[in-house]
Amino acid sequence: MTGNQKTPKGAGKSSFELINSKTLADALPVQTGSVVLDLACGKGSYSLFMSEIVGDVGLVYAVDLHKEALQILINEIVEKNISNILPLLNNAAKNIEIDDYSVDVCLMSTVLHDFEEMNRSDAVLKQVKTVLKPGGYLAVIEFKKIDGPPGPPLKIRLSEDETEKLVIGYGFKKYRTLDIGEYNYLMLFRETDLPG
Repeated sequence: MTGNQKTPKGAGKSSFELINSKTLADALPVQTGSVVLDLACGKGSYSLFMSEIVGDVGLVYAVDLHKEALQILINEIVEKNISNILPLLNNAAKNIEIDDYSVDVCLMSTVLHDFEEMNRSDAVLKQVKTVLKPGGYLAVIEFKKIDGPPGPPLKIRLSEDETEKLVIGYGFKKYRTLDIGEYNYLMLFRETDLPG
C-alpha cells in the first residue's frame, strides 16, 4: 500500500463474529454453484463462510486493497486446500479484475460507510454494477445507527434509509432488509437495469 492511500479505521477487522451466520446464510441468495464477490473482504471471514455454501462448482472472489489482510486469507486457503476462493489485490474504487456481468451476488460487509467517508462509494458502486450479472444481487451489511462499540463512530454509520438512498441511484432496487444480529443489519438489493 502506498502512503497516499487512506486506510479505513476498521481495515482488517471483521464483523463476522457479531452476526448470526445462520440468518445470513438463509437470507443471502447464494447457493451451490453461485459466483460471489466479497468486496473489501479483509481477512476473509465472509469469503470462507460463503465458500462452504457455493461448493466446488461455485467461486468466491475475495477482493481487498490491503495486502496484509489478504495474506491472512491466502494462508488459510493454502492450509485448508480451498479451491473455490480467488483472492484479488484490487482497489475497488479503480478496478475490480473480474469479467463484466459474471457475478451473482456481491457482498459488502461493513465497508460501505468507509467508502462513503472517503468519497469512494460512487466509484465502487459503479464497479459493482459492472461485474454483477443482470438481475444479480448486492448484499450490504452495515452497523445499525446506534452508539458503539462495536463498530465505527456513530457519525459515519449509515442508517437503513441512508444505505438505501446511496445504493438505489445505481440501478438497484431494495429487495429486503433484516436484522442479522444485535449490532448489524443486512440490506439486499437487486440489479434492475438489464444491459441493452
